[in-house]
Amino acid sequence: MPDFTLRKTMIFLEDIQHDGGPAATPPRQRGAIVALVRNPFAGRYEDDLQSAMDDLKPLGLTMTDRLIAAMGGVEGIDGYGKAAMCGTAGELEHTALWHVPGGYAMRERLGEALAIVPSAMKQGGPGTRIDVPLGHVNAAYVRSHFDAMEVGLPDGPRPDELLLALAMSRGGRVHARMGGLQADQISARDGLR
Repeated sequence: MPDFTLRKTMIFLEDIQHDGGPAATPPRQRGAIVALVRNPFAGRYEDDLQSAMDDLKPLGLTMTDRLIAAMGGVEGIDGYGKAAMCGTAGELEHTALWHVPGGYAMRERLGEALAIVPSAMKQGGPGTRIDVPLGHVNAAYVRSHFDAMEVGLPDGPRPDELLLALAMSRGGRVHARMGGLQADQISARDGLR
């Protein structure tokens, strides 16, 4: 069993009142949680990584629960995304360990979330920022929810660490007006439309 020792977490919250136009009522909310964990595969090649996703599932659920609580509860959360960054002794494939534990934790806690969880991955060192992509939880084609939230920590990831991130939002972009499928028009229940 790989050891993904947790070093620290941090929560980011923002309420967006306007974006140059009239005030949003209610304001749009975005939140993210990041964790720095030891990367047990740093500095060496490991052929079988996939089974290690199971070891991160409890962390995914804990981070999801903490973010939902920080955002004041699950009601109205309609956007989500995830991201992971490996330190310089890791490889990009190590960040893919976060796909199932991060994505399925949010889907489980948010109920009938049908859309694919948008994801970003990269390699970097302490202070490197990453954009966590956001999309609607039930339909990937809802343009008003295409967004990203930038996160990072000044002291990580260290060379032998992974930075794991989850993000959620309430509402689409403030002043969204690019047309396309609207959130109240979702009907196909296929995660797309």
